[in-house]
Amino acid sequence: MNLLCCETSVSSCECRAYPDPTLLNDDRVLKHLLRTEERYVASSSYFQRFQTDLTPHMRKIVAEWMLELCEEQKCQEEVFLLAINYLDRFLNVCPIRKTQLQLLGTACLLVSSKMREPQPLSAESLVQYTGNSIELEDLWRWEMLVLSKLKWDVAATTPRDFLPHILRRLPLDRVPSLDPHKVHVHAQTFITLCFRDHKFSMYTASMIAGASVAAALHGLKWTHYAECSLTELLEMLQRILSIETDILHSCLDQIEEMIVSEMREANPPNVGAGAQSAGAGASGGSSSQASASGPQPTKPESAADKTVVEHSQAGTPTDVRDVHF
Repeated sequence: MNLLCCETSVSSCECRAYPDPTLLNDDRVLKHLLRTEERYVASSSYFQRFQTDLTPHMRKIVAEWMLELCEEQKCQEEVFLLAINYLDRFLNVCPIRKTQLQLLGTACLLVSSKMREPQPLSAESLVQYTGNSIELEDLWRWEMLVLSKLKWDVAATTPRDFLPHILRRLPLDRVPSLDPHKVHVHAQTFITLCFRDHKFSMYTASMIAGASVAAALHGLKWTHYAECSLTELLEMLQRILSIETDILHSCLDQIEEMIVSEMREANPPNVGAGAQSAGAGASGGSSSQASASGPQPTKPESAADKTVVEHSQAGTPTDVRDVHF
């Protein structure tokens, strides 16, 4: 049985389970995750096949709003990941109009919070986050529609499920000064960024998790201090996850391109040093900027963390309604 840790606040006490070493050390658990993840992957071509009224840019806008909402409500990380998984799978089987996209995202958040949060988001508060642009009755109807289209199979596997299993099996102790929790946080940041972008919907959860861990370790210079090349790191991940190194490398390259693109948007070319440093990260490969800026504004450590902060300030939730779809 998992031990419990209690996080107290002024208004409530929330208990969460510590990672169970018995489960993490059992290869059968990891193999089961790998067997089941395929059925939770949406087709990357649903915009061409079904969603003729939508574009990937519209999805990204709604995904950023969903992420901002989760951060403001201090939801667990899995809530956003599950909600995006539901959204992609729904769009893969049911065409909708562009005016219904935010309603769909809201319904997915309602379902995912009920799956993962001890105190789920209320339907009333979600309606308020849309600026009352949707009706409460519509949200409840769409909640049932989402569940029916997903055949009530909502216990999806996400990249975060793989993180503790991967980190448990990597020789992180080659660099004694490296904090495994820090690696976990950086990898989680990359995973969250990936879920904002539709092009990552073609990868399975284990692929995104493996590539995100590789990006985090390389950015934290573990490969340098452990005298381990990036190729050797990807080979370790290949043995753990049974994924071809070429696929892992492709996903890692996509993450690098995404981070460089986000950095260029945040620091236009005329900024000078900032743009040069972003370009150095692109040429150096494998998210070398991950150690350049971090979660604390006064002492940056990760480019990915900086990107999350910037996107959390992208606008209020009601700004989604003002985008001309």
